[in-house]
Amino acid sequence: MAEHALLSASGADRWINCPPSARLEEAMDDETSEYAREGSFAHSLAETYLAYHLGQIKKSEYNKRLKKLKQDPFYSQELDDYVRVYTDFAIEKINEARARTADAVVLLEMKLDYSEWVPGGFGTGDLVLVSDDVLEVIDMKFGRGIAVSAIDNSQMQLYSLGALNQFGCLYNINTVRMTIVQPRLDSISTAEMTVDDLLYWATNTVMGAAEKAYKGEGEFLPGDHCRFCRVRATCRARAEENTKLACYDFREPPLLTDEEIVEVLDAADEYMRWISDVQGYALDQAINNGKQWPGYKLVEGRSIRKYVDETKVAEALQAAGYSEDQIFERVLLGITKMEKAVGKKQFNEVLSGLVEKPPGKVKLAPESDKRPAVRNAAEIDFKEEI
Repeated sequence: MAEHALLSASGADRWINCPPSARLEEAMDDETSEYAREGSFAHSLAETYLAYHLGQIKKSEYNKRLKKLKQDPFYSQELDDYVRVYTDFAIEKINEARARTADAVVLLEMKLDYSEWVPGGFGTGDLVLVSDDVLEVIDMKFGRGIAVSAIDNSQMQLYSLGALNQFGCLYNINTVRMTIVQPRLDSISTAEMTVDDLLYWATNTVMGAAEKAYKGEGEFLPGDHCRFCRVRATCRARAEENTKLACYDFREPPLLTDEEIVEVLDAADEYMRWISDVQGYALDQAINNGKQWPGYKLVEGRSIRKYVDETKVAEALQAAGYSEDQIFERVLLGITKMEKAVGKKQFNEVLSGLVEKPPGKVKLAPESDKRPAVRNAAEIDFKEEI
């Protein structure tokens, strides 16, 4: 089982903003999702490709590892193509580091110790490049949910502190460069900061919060950092913050003002996430731990009929005199399945110009959202009529 730090780099946004949450999470079972296991597999594949490229493993060992990886249920050509996007980028950055410094240090899956600033703090860097003047930390995230920015990213900054702690005395490093590669989202985000700025952040932001978090002290503070917290469903501070919307003091006149509607919009997404988290927790406890919630019971939801065995269904119908044209229909594979079936490279080459991505459904989003604003429907209709 992989070793984990109490004050992990991946959870830094939580324990920096809400220090006592770290000890609360410690008492909870670790949540290992199918997505996390797929991500771990993708990292193993990427490490194999890069280790062979760097000459760290011989061809026989490379072939042995690759054969085993390709037999894993998580392996697919689609996944392989995405991993190659990351490794191609990584190789490009390795070459740049070696161009700057002939003996540049290249490290894969390196344990990074930042315990000088955070009690017991360590993490694992996917790729660390150390050369004169520049320290570079590159991280692959395999999720397909939200693009993660490297700017002001606490996880990447802690990784950089760990690398600086180990190599700062050997190389004249002035600049820290941090990059997050999310191949499934076609997203590469890079941030730079000086070593002085990184150390200032470590001393003035991290150390105090880390000391409180390690002791289980400080104030609970709900926010966006709650999203992946293991106690997000039962945290009282989060509940109190979100129930403020339900207890909102709507003022006269009887119709809400624009300002009041904006206040509701600001709170609505987090409120709905909280409700969903509580519902999910209650259901899990009832199903897996036999929890009896007062006034509630487990029931079966609506189900859809399905064939027990499609082959036997077809045989039975044909034996009854029905033709194949009557019981079968030919359907072109959907885009995701087609891309997986033929491989991303072939998909793009063969179907160039035959796949389009229409505009998504228009929705309201806060101004801080990085997506560009779209014209409203009235403006679009007006311009089309001219």
